[in-house]
Amino acid sequence: MAAVDLSTHPGHLARRLQQAHYLLWNTMVSEEITSPQFAVLNTLVAEPGLDQRTVGERVGLDRSTIAEVISRLDRRGLLDKVRDPQDGRRSLLRPTEEGVRTHRRLTVRTARMNQVFLAPLSADERTVFFDLIQRVADAAEGLRHPAEPVAGRR
Repeated sequence: MAAVDLSTHPGHLARRLQQAHYLLWNTMVSEEITSPQFAVLNTLVAEPGLDQRTVGERVGLDRSTIAEVISRLDRRGLLDKVRDPQDGRRSLLRPTEEGVRTHRRLTVRTARMNQVFLAPLSADERTVFFDLIQRVADAAEGLRHPAEPVAGRR
């Protein structure tokens, strides 16, 4: 069987895009705060008092990943957890003052990083790019199980 053209495989291209983003993030934004951690902090700055499940839904992280991200932010003193007075089983999350300062600092850096990341595209191309990847990302979030099982898996 002949090799396939990986330039037609969206997963391969998405991985390459993610690698570029990761490199830029670590060099231009932060080596301590990850992009998912920033997304959680950003969500809580915009909407303080959300519960963990809602934050996870807003940023597209599964239950175990959002729990770990929140735990790390909590240990760093960037967010506070308080018991929901209406439902003692859940915690409401708010950024601390340090969390707000960190968010402010990283927001400036992410804007610069995004300029570098998107430099190959014109303004019109950026609009199309965002529309297309948003549509694919939204559709992918709806996929919980593949249509066809992988051979050898049950």
